[in-house]
This record gives sequence, C-alpha cells and structure tokens, in this order.
Amino acid sequence: MRVPLSWLAEYVELVPGTTPEDVHAALVKVGLEEEDVHTFELEGPIVVGEVLEFVEEPQSNGKTIRWCQVDVGEANGGVRGIVCGARNFFPGDRVVVTLPGAVLPGPFPIAARKTYGHVSDGMIASARELGLGDDHDGILRLSTLGIDAPVGSDAIALLGLDDAAIEINVTPDRGYAFSIRGVAREYAHATGAVFRDPVELTPATDASADGFPVVIDDRAPIRGKVASSAFATRIVRGVDASRPTPAWMIARLKLAGIRSLSVLVDITNYVMLELGQPIHGYDLDTLRGGIVVRRAEPGEPFTTLDGKQRTLHAEDIVVTDDRGPIGLAGVMGGAETEMSDTTQNVLIEAAHWDPVSIARTARRHKLPSEAAKRYERGIDPTIGAVAVARVAQLMVDLAGGTADAGGSLIQTTTDREAIDLPDGFVSRVIGVEYTNDEVHDALAEIGGVLTRVEGGYSVVPPAWRPDLTGREELAEEVARLVGYHRIPSVLPVAPPGRGLTRSQRLRRQTADALAAAGSVEVLSFPFATDDENRTFGSVDGEPVASVRLANALDQSTPFLRRSLLPGLIAAAKRNRSRGLLDLDLFEIGLVFLPEPGHVYGTAELPAGDAKPGDETLAALDAGIPPQPRHLGVLLVGDRVAKQPGVAAEPYGVADALDAARRVALATGAELEIVQGSHHALHPGRTAELRVGGRPVGFAGELLPALAEADDLPRVVAVVELDLDAIIAAADPAVEASSIGTLPAATQDLSLVVGAEVPAAEVAAAVREGAGELLEHLELVDDYRGQGVTEGSKSLTFALRFRAADRTLTAAEASAAKLAGASLAGERTGAVIRD
Repeated sequence: MRVPLSWLAEYVELVPGTTPEDVHAALVKVGLEEEDVHTFELEGPIVVGEVLEFVEEPQSNGKTIRWCQVDVGEANGGVRGIVCGARNFFPGDRVVVTLPGAVLPGPFPIAARKTYGHVSDGMIASARELGLGDDHDGILRLSTLGIDAPVGSDAIALLGLDDAAIEINVTPDRGYAFSIRGVAREYAHATGAVFRDPVELTPATDASADGFPVVIDDRAPIRGKVASSAFATRIVRGVDASRPTPAWMIARLKLAGIRSLSVLVDITNYVMLELGQPIHGYDLDTLRGGIVVRRAEPGEPFTTLDGKQRTLHAEDIVVTDDRGPIGLAGVMGGAETEMSDTTQNVLIEAAHWDPVSIARTARRHKLPSEAAKRYERGIDPTIGAVAVARVAQLMVDLAGGTADAGGSLIQTTTDREAIDLPDGFVSRVIGVEYTNDEVHDALAEIGGVLTRVEGGYSVVPPAWRPDLTGREELAEEVARLVGYHRIPSVLPVAPPGRGLTRSQRLRRQTADALAAAGSVEVLSFPFATDDENRTFGSVDGEPVASVRLANALDQSTPFLRRSLLPGLIAAAKRNRSRGLLDLDLFEIGLVFLPEPGHVYGTAELPAGDAKPGDETLAALDAGIPPQPRHLGVLLVGDRVAKQPGVAAEPYGVADALDAARRVALATGAELEIVQGSHHALHPGRTAELRVGGRPVGFAGELLPALAEADDLPRVVAVVELDLDAIIAAADPAVEASSIGTLPAATQDLSLVVGAEVPAAEVAAAVREGAGELLEHLELVDDYRGQGVTEGSKSLTFALRFRAADRTLTAAEASAAKLAGASLAGERTGAVIRD
C-alpha cells in the first residue's frame, strides 16, 4: 500500500517536518513493515510559462519543430527561446517549463543546449516527463487541468509534485490497512496523534423510496455466506465526463500507484484508496431495469471491461440488469455499462461481498484487481452508504453533477459476536504482565466495545477488523499496541554437554562424505504426482497409498512424495536444459509413507495458551503418516570427461553402488549388495541393498524409456536408501581395524558358475570359507566366451591373506583359498577353472 503524506495528513496530525522515514518508523512499531519511499524525483527550477509565439521550422529529417518564445517570469529570466517538437499548444497557453538546472525523473538533467540550429534554453514538459501519467503525445497544457496560475510560479508545488508516499507491506489479515483511513488510524496508535475518521466527515446516503431498485437473490451461498450483506447506491445526474481531473488528485493517485484515466473513474479510485471501500460506477443511461445480485449460471458468458469474454462459474457472483450480467462482483465491471467520455448520469455502487467468493473468482478468471485485493481480505461492511456519498460529493464538486437526495441501501450485516477475554489471558499468551487497564485501553483504541464481566471482559471487535475472531487475536492486538518493546528478546540456553544426537551427527557425516566425493546436494519440493509415487514409491508398480494435500501449491503435484527420485530427476532435467550435462546429485529428505486405509490429520489441534498433555501429543503423532528420512543419489553424464588421450567414462550402476558404499562407510553400517528388481529400473542392472539382512534401498539404472521421457540420456544411475533404517541398524560402536605389519600373501581364484548366479553370492561363500586369514577379496574379472561352457561365466577374484602373528607360507594361503572355493562349490555349484 502506497500512502501519500499530504493525504495522510488530512486524517491524522503530522508534525511539521515529518519525513517519510519518520512515518515508516512509527508504523513499524505497530507491525506494518516498511517497503519503500516514492517521490516524483523532480528538482527545480520548474515553473509556469506562457507561450508568447512560435515559428514552425521544417527539418531535413522530415520533422517539424517549433522555435518558441516562452515567458517564464522576470525572476526566472523573462522570455526564453525553447525548441519543442510537440504541436498541441498555441500562443497564450500556460505550460510547465523545466529550466536549466532542473532534473526530471530518470534522472534527466536539463541544460541549455544547441539543437536544430537554436540554443534551447529549457524544455516544455509533457505529463509523462513530469511523472504525472503516460501521456506523451504532447506537452502539458495547464488549462486542460483547469489551472490558471501566474507566470513564473512554482509548478512543482502547483501540481502536487512535491509530495512523497511511503509504501508498506500489508499482511493478508490486515486488509483495513489498504486505505488511507486504516493507515492513519495505525499512525495514531503508534504516535498518539489525533485521528480524524473520514467516515465521520461525510454524511451517509439515506435510503429513499425512489432509490434505484436493487435485489439480492443468492440461492447458493458458499458456507452459508450470502453473496452481499450490504449494497448502497447513489445517482449523480448531469456530470461532465470531459472535465479534467484536478492536478492534486492526479498526483496523489500516481503516488499511490494508480494511473489517472478520467475524472469519473479517478474519483471512484480515489475514494477506494481513501476509505478502503471499492466503488463501481455505471453509466446510468445504459442500464436496463433494476439491479439483481445473484450467482452466475454455469457456463454463462460475460464480457469484462478489458474486452475479454469469460465463461462464468456457478460460484461467481454477478451484478445483473434485465439483459443479464453487467459486472463480475468485486472483481471487474462489464464493457456495456462502463463510464465513458459521453456519460452524463452515473449510478454509484458500494457493496460488501463475500470474501471467499471474491477470492475464488479472482483466481479462477486470473483477474487480480485493487478491488478484489480488498474484498478478499475483508472490508468494513458498514461504510457503503458513506462511500457512495463521498463519491457523489466529489462528482458534484469536480464533474459538475447534481446528486439525488437519497439512494438505495440494503444492510443485512449482523453485529459482531462478543469475545470473552478472561483476566490474565493476554499475559499468559504473550508472556508479559499487562494490567487490566492496559488491555482495556488497547482494545478500546482500535474501536472495540468492552464490557466488564465477572472474571474479565466481553469484547465486541470493530466492524473494520474481520480478522479479530478470538481471544488469541485480541491478545496479539494488545501486544502490538502496548508495544513490542515490552516483550523481552531472550535466547533459550541450550542444555550443556548434549550437542548433536547420534542420528544428526551421522546424517551430517553422510552428507559431508558425499560432498567430499564430488556430489552436489539439492533440495526439492516434497510434492509429487500419483504416477510418480506409483513409479518410484512402489517396487512392483502397483497403486500405493499417498497423502493428498488439502490445498496444494501446485494442482499438478497434489501428493506428498513417497520417493526422492522424482525431485532429483526434475533437478537433473532442469540443469541439463541449461547446459550442465555431467551431474552427480544427492538429496536427504523426508518421504511420506501412509498405511493403506488409515485416515490421517483428524486429531483436534490443542489451544495455544497451555502446554499439551501426553495424550494430546500422542493423538497428534497418530495423525501423522510415517515420515522416514531417505537419501537419494542420481548420476548422469560422464564421470570422467573426454580429454586428449583419455576417453570419456560415463556414469553407470557401478558408480551408484559406490555411492551406496560411501553412505554405509560414513554411518558405520555393513552394506550387503544382492541382485534385485524394481519395475522402474533396468533388469540385470538393479541391486537390492541390505543392512543386517533387511532391505534398506535399491540402486541401479533407470529404464531407458523413463529416462528419455524426461529428456535425459539412456543411462541414468540412481540410488535410494532409507537413511533412518541404516543409522538404526548400524553398530553404534565402530572400531577401526588394525593395520597389518607382517607380509601378505596374494593369490587369484577363478571359479566357473552358472551365468544366473550372482557374483556377490560366490564372493560371500569364498570369504566365509577362507576364514580369518583372508584380509581382502575383490572381483577383478567376469569372463564369458571361448573356453567357458555356454550358460556359464568365469569369475576371477584377487585374494589377499595375512596373519596377525606370523608370516604366512604359500601352503597356508593356498589351503585357505581352496577352503573358500570348496564352500563356494557347495553353495553355488562353482568349480575351479582349469
């Protein structure tokens, strides 16, 4: 919200010399965050001049310029010669002249300069050059604004260009601050300055028997809220729509971020900003019959002011006459009844619309507007009659109309319900001691009506504060108005000697290990589609239970994720589209695994003024689906880039397994890798990962079809691990093995087994059979070809033997090797290759 200071000063006392920064500082005290300061960015001398004469001079470039003689007053040098390219002015016109030394918005400094064969001693300015509007077709003639000022007078002050506006951030619960009235009241709260309510300065329009006919016919209210609880109208006849908008109003609207359009439209916008009540004006002569407010028919067509035809929804509220819809209530008017340059009679409307309906309509039709922004946050439902009277008053004063004596008024707004506020409640919630007098004075200051009852107060909130619905909100108001400085800023003292938990330490250790190996950590949104959850959150691809969000940020991903892989794939796709082709990404985050048939989120939320008990906490925990912390890795592109003399080495399943081993090493877990399957991964290139005999994840390569569907190469290696399960199963006491100092004996062992036998099973059998003398075993070759029976494969293992107390003989090492081969033969049918 932008607030011109001159406008603010009309309704709250500003001490002479008050700067925008002073106003910002005061409003921050009551919780309105400062955003910016806006000015016209002008520096004088900028004065009123009179065009005495000019000579039109055609130029070789086809353009015709005017060499003007302009009187700017004796104090400013008298008559000056100025070159001007505009052609919309005549001798005798009063114009705005920027003299050498002046600065226009940009910044654009003005100096005497030679152009088109003359020295132009200044510039005649247009409205856009002064920052007053977008009109750049010609220079600004003061007569078009109804101004007849002396030659040489200061044009900056004359046009209101010496004003400044503060900008504040208005949170969704404080819609009343989208008005000069609301901000003036807040400034009075912060400083104690006298507040003059503009609503009390204008007599409200009275309902009359001959007022314009209006009917509210809402047969399908949302949540029991009727479309409109207040609707006021007033007619002004005989207006002159061609009259200029006064310069002071244009300047204020411009500073407030509103473009000047015409005197009638500007008046409606001005009152909206002043009171916070959106206004709509109809060309009375284009209306057919009376007004009926109703819900739209499904699929009903309507053309809005922007010329677009829209298909309406059954929840939309429409203002209609005998021909059909003439306005999309609270959002945008219709093209057929808008005010124009030929309008002579105006019907002014000020209504209170259901906020939920307006918010849905604005989003549904993608029509954000200043009116909708106010309606959806909640406005004062009691000031409609005052607002139409204020518009009528300005139209009479500025557009020459005559207002009808009375109007129509429908007011079905009910009184606000009283809120019980027990003594001491505010102090308990805020944590600061407040006296009963402080509580009373703070709530009375915002317009609340307080009645003393046994044990506390009965508080009726003011009409302009729809956000005050309970005692907690009242407590916040007391804290805000008495002063946030009363609330101490105290950091809790951490219990000594605790530090990170084991789980936290191992999670950080794991992330550090992956990052140290060259992986890059990413953080993705925890949302997914149903198809993504079925593809990656289920081993067999069957439908799985997923948590659906009640109010998803993106309707295309309405579920909480069951796997980290969709987010990693999206991150890889995005990075590759930007030229980053070789990626090693990982993410540590929560996944959400609801139990089938279980309903979550049904527990009642506890009150905020007391610590919840064990039963309440247990009920809340039961309402949350299991959320284990997973770790995902994705590798795509080349592990080793192509370079002179070195071929590129692409990532593959082996790199995925290395990442899994790195995680196991960082957590102290014993990782077991066995042949696995996953419907989203390549058959034969998928491993099931186990810790303590329990599956904790999988690794492999994505199916090429899945990879290509996301614009990725055919080979994409992935890993997903249940990090919580790995940490829980890992031995908390990790002991470093001793380094052998005695000589080692190395031997190779080649075994022939069936091609379907996993190498890991053979290696496990050899390791167990060889006993404690075997220090290290590594698969170095998998051969299938000449010399090996079809349907078999030859696995070659490099073995290293060492004893802790002696130097092994070759015979001892050979015996241990043969023992391992023997056990492998018993378990897998392996035979030693000749």
